Amino acid sequence: MMLNYLWGFMMIAGILWGAFTGNLGAVIEGALSSAGEAITLCITMLGVMSLWSGIMEIGEKSGLIKSMTKRMGPFLSFMFPDVPKGHKAREEISTNMIANILGLGWAATPAGLKAMKSLEELNTTPGVASNAMCNFLILNISSLQILPINMIAYRSQYGSVNPASIIGPAILATLFSTIVAIAFAKIMSGRKKL
Repeated sequence: MMLNYLWGFMMIAGILWGAFTGNLGAVIEGALSSAGEAITLCITMLGVMSLWSGIMEIGEKSGLIKSMTKRMGPFLSFMFPDVPKGHKAREEISTNMIANILGLGWAATPAGLKAMKSLEELNTTPGVASNAMCNFLILNISSLQILPINMIAYRSQYGSVNPASIIGPAILATLFSTIVAIAFAKIMSGRKKL
């Protein structure tokens, strides 16, 4: 709610400043051209999102997600020791992580929400986040990405000569953030038990 007021204030302040400085025409022109760019970007991102969400759905229906969940088992047991093997939360966490690794934030969100709901079912103190919930949130935010599809699509939309050149830096940055997130989550989980 507060963010709505902040954005509203910034827009009104920009319009008033444009009017005060005699640049109201430029403000209106900028708003209209930006609105057109936003629509074009939304259409581009809708296509990318539909493609990759569909691929994730195919992976789920084909059993690929279940297979990946089994392969990720040791990591999931390390990060989420309170989540029993075979629990639906493990598959939802895996789906979220796979989507994040592919840089598909939109495809990761529904699985992340389902995972949190499943983790809440295991929670012994409802209304207070469990270690598993905190660890999942921290891991989700760090978001290891091998293919930053969002950024590649944005760069392509805005005319980048080499939109995929972001892959190397994205892997390094997200690998580092994920390592730090795992270390932080494990340290905080240990402290909570004391």
